Amino acid sequence: MRWTAQEGVERMQIVRTVAEMRRVSRDVREGVGARVWGLVPTMGALHAGHTSLVKAAKAQCDVVVVSVFVNPLQFAPHEDFAQYPVTVDEDCRLLEQEGVDIVFSPRILEMYPEGAGTFVDVGSVGERLDGASRPGHFRGVATVVAKLFHIVGAHRAYFGQKDAAQVAVLRAMVLDLNFGVELMVCPTVRDADGLALSSRNRYLSAEERVRALALPRALRCVELAVREGERDAAKLRGILVAELPAEDVRLDYAEVVDADTLLPVSDVRKGALVAVAGWVGTTRLIDNAVIAAERGAR
Repeated sequence: MRWTAQEGVERMQIVRTVAEMRRVSRDVREGVGARVWGLVPTMGALHAGHTSLVKAAKAQCDVVVVSVFVNPLQFAPHEDFAQYPVTVDEDCRLLEQEGVDIVFSPRILEMYPEGAGTFVDVGSVGERLDGASRPGHFRGVATVVAKLFHIVGAHRAYFGQKDAAQVAVLRAMVLDLNFGVELMVCPTVRDADGLALSSRNRYLSAEERVRALALPRALRCVELAVREGERDAAKLRGILVAELPAEDVRLDYAEVVDADTLLPVSDVRKGALVAVAGWVGTTRLIDNAVIAAERGAR
C-alpha cells in the first residue's frame, strides 16, 4: 500500500500483528505528516452501531483505524467467549465500504503472548454495575484498550453510549494513566422497535426479542417521569424496576448513578445515568439513558 499527502490511503489495509501496526503507523505519519488518528475499538460482529462510530471518526479524523478483536480477558469462564460471533471477513467488507483506512485484527497470542501477566486494574469504579456482576470484566476491557491505545497511537477513540459503564471505566483509566487520547462518546443506536443495537441481539429468538423491548420501554418510562418533574432517584429506580417484569427480563441490575463514578445518587438534578442489565432467555443485554443536569444545579 502506498501513502501520499495528496491521496492518503489507496485502499483499506488489514493489519494482523503489533509490529506491522506500528510500522504502518510510522510510515503514514512520516508520509503525510502529523494528522489526527481515530481509533474505533470493536469485537467484530459489526452492526449499524459500530458504523455510526466509524462515521463519527471519519468526520473528525484524517486516518481511521478499526480494531476487530474478541478479547478473552473480559469474559468470565462461564460466559459466552466460545460462542461469541466471529465474522472478520464480513466485518472487513463492511469497513471497506465505510472508507476505513486500517483494520487491526490481531490473533489472541499476538495481543497476549505466552507468559504475559500484566493487567490494568481500574480500582473501585471497575467493580460497579457490570463490574459487580462480571468480576474481572473491566480489568480485561481496560487492559486491551490500553494496549490498543499504545499500539495504534490514536488521538481520539470512539465508543458508544450503550456501554456507559465501560466509558466511565476508560475515562478513569485515561485520566489516571495520563493517556493522550480523547474519548469520544457517540449516541446509542437503536433498531426501529427501540432495542439498542448489540452483537448479542442475534442470539435472541423472535419471541425473546419482543420480551427484550421491556428494557428500552422501562427507560422511556423513567425519562417521562423526569420530564413530569420527578427528581428522586429511588423513586425513579422503582419505576424502572416496575417496568421490567420477571417474565420478560431476569434482572441483573437497575440503578440510577453518577455517570463518572457509577455510584448511586439521591436525586438527578445534577444529572445521572439510568442503567439496566438483564437476561432475556440466555442472552445478557444492557441499556441506559442519560438524565441531563439541570441548569444551575451543583
